[in-house]
Amino acid sequence: MPIRKEVKSILNKSKKRDPWFLDDYTVNPYSGCSFNCLYCYIRGSKYGIHMEDKLTIKSNALELLEKKLASLAKKEKHGIIVLSSATDPYLQFEKDEKLTRQILELILKYRFPVHVITKSDLVIRDFDLLEKINSVGILPTELQNKLKHKVFITFSFSTIDDHVGKIFEPGATPPSKRLVTLKQASQSKFMTGVSMMPLLPYITDTKEEMEKMFAAFQSVGAKYIFPASITLFGDGPYDSKTLVLNTVRKLYPHLLKNYEELFAGYQLPYAYQNNFNRKATELSRKFNIPTRIVN
Repeated sequence: MPIRKEVKSILNKSKKRDPWFLDDYTVNPYSGCSFNCLYCYIRGSKYGIHMEDKLTIKSNALELLEKKLASLAKKEKHGIIVLSSATDPYLQFEKDEKLTRQILELILKYRFPVHVITKSDLVIRDFDLLEKINSVGILPTELQNKLKHKVFITFSFSTIDDHVGKIFEPGATPPSKRLVTLKQASQSKFMTGVSMMPLLPYITDTKEEMEKMFAAFQSVGAKYIFPASITLFGDGPYDSKTLVLNTVRKLYPHLLKNYEELFAGYQLPYAYQNNFNRKATELSRKFNIPTRIVN
């Protein structure tokens, strides 16, 4: 079970707005994660192999957030709030906890735009609040002529294959259900798309697999796709690099040598990155789906 802990701050100001996620501010209602994605960058000695064992609910999040949002709104410093940058805002226990929902109520009260990033279908529960935010949210001045929406919902995918998903992201909502949820978000007129990251080398980053993914996302109404390769960290027993390599060794032994060569250093080789970017650009053009919300 998650523990409750008071924190000193809940709303973080971004140094620079990310061109993909458009974050001016970030909020993480929880720390740790129960989705247990093997490739997750927040793994390692801090969380161990079972990340759900170290879940934390930020017990004073609402008090801190309201104070901060009230001050910013009074100064007319509205900006896009990303939920969430370090963990999913719709972890399984959010269904009962409803902390993310209460945060959205505050975001609505003070009329901030919001970008929800999730692997979960639970976001459907909060479509009522998100529709209201989409109507009354106030965009930053420099984006008002570039954007119509005040709510953005991005679903994260490393695969659309439920079998592969169960291997590499065992606690997350199955990709097939995520696709259905993405379609519902699109039909509800939200600005919705896909964070297609991290793709798994030689498993989900092949031209064939990427084309399947682009086609699937187009068919359910994705308005944008953020394609990205993978970065793996650490050599400890619970680090993402170790966990992924162990899984490849066990289930994809024919790919082990490729993985060991790819991840011998800190960054993926230039040739790999260049080839990946070329494939992503070609598919973006073929399916007429941009790789940015704002071009």
